[in-house]
Amino acid sequence: MTATMKRSLKAYVDLTRAHFLFAWPLLFCSGLMLAFENYGGFSWSLLVRAALIALFGFEAGMVLNDYVDREVDKKDVEFDRLTRYWRPFGKRPIPSGLVSPGRALGLFFLLVALTSVLIATLPYPNSLYVFCLMLFSYALEVFYQVKKRNQRFPLSQLLGRLDFALFPVAGYLCHGRPDTTALRYFIFFYPWVIAHLGVNDIIDIHNDRSRDMKTVTFLYGMAGTANWILSFSVVHILVAPLFLVTLGSLARIGFVVAFLLLGVANYLIVKDKSSAAGLKVLPIFHATMLIYAVSIILDPLS
Repeated sequence: MTATMKRSLKAYVDLTRAHFLFAWPLLFCSGLMLAFENYGGFSWSLLVRAALIALFGFEAGMVLNDYVDREVDKKDVEFDRLTRYWRPFGKRPIPSGLVSPGRALGLFFLLVALTSVLIATLPYPNSLYVFCLMLFSYALEVFYQVKKRNQRFPLSQLLGRLDFALFPVAGYLCHGRPDTTALRYFIFFYPWVIAHLGVNDIIDIHNDRSRDMKTVTFLYGMAGTANWILSFSVVHILVAPLFLVTLGSLARIGFVVAFLLLGVANYLIVKDKSSAAGLKVLPIFHATMLIYAVSIILDPLS
């Protein structure tokens, strides 16, 4: 492999955050497994297709994120914190000139096309549910990236990140219907998503200030963001029983472990209130998400 090919491969790994590829199918398929429990008819074929829908669909969102922010990302001043966590080679490929905007946009449309073809294999009306959620999520992604450039209240965070909160719901709708279980999963997961976003914001505050991005930390400071994260984490745990009643004993045990980790994460953030603390805490938040997903997937074994 030539040096140019290696450089290009690294750029696309950074663009797609490829080291997190395993996470998105797990989260998406946790919703699908709940649908199998409620509606019966487990299918390996559907499980594989759903995993691919999650993979291609979420990766398309990652590429769209970088494409929309391609100009403002040129103003980043710090690359050794959140950039390296999300991008293992530490580059934002589009503003760095490693991937052209045209190629990034082409990759986005290719991934959307692959996702759409897979969604079309789902039975009706499930295919319609998932396709509409996909389009809605990409619209929310653009709204989130653009709105946070000019706001006095964090509307971009509260509305824009509905896309992530709806992701496991879309997995559920691959086989299930819009019902109370889907709603309970959304109500449970949404506060976690907003708290998680606060952690990202507290880490990336120097870049956000250089880009004049009106993130939670930009608007409310370090202490305000720590309180934001804690508040939504508390709401997340308080609404959890609404969702837990739909799950079995194995999932409940996993959720308790995740709640303890979430408590540790919030303690570290409230104690330190710094970007460094946020960077330590972000993997803990991601561990809780994985515990939720794996617990739900394995729950039928209990």
